Amino acid sequence: MSDIGHLAWGGEINIYRAADLKLEVLHALRAAPVLEIDLAGVTELDTAGLQVLMLAKRTATIEQRELRLRNHSPAVVDVVEMLNLGAFFGDAVLIHS
Repeated sequence: MSDIGHLAWGGEINIYRAADLKLEVLHALRAAPVLEIDLAGVTELDTAGLQVLMLAKRTATIEQRELRLRNHSPAVVDVVEMLNLGAFFGDAVLIHS
C-alpha cells in the first residue's frame, strides 16, 4: 500500500459523472492514508460534482485519512469561492485566494 494515492480529474465534473467519480474517490481513499486529487483539468464543476468532493472530504475526516485537493482550476475556485467553502476543504489556495 502506497502512502499517497493520486487522482487527476478533468473535463466536466457534473451530474453525468458524479456516480462514477464517487466510486473512484471512495475506493482511492480507502487504498491510501493520503489522497491527492489534481483538479487542474476541471472545466466545469456543478453541484453534483461539488457534492462528490464534499463527500470525499467528510469520508476522509471520518476515516482519519487526508484528502488534498491540488492545482485548482478556475472553474473549481469559482464555485468554491461563490459558495464560501474554502475553509471546509482547508486548501490554502482556496482559503487565501
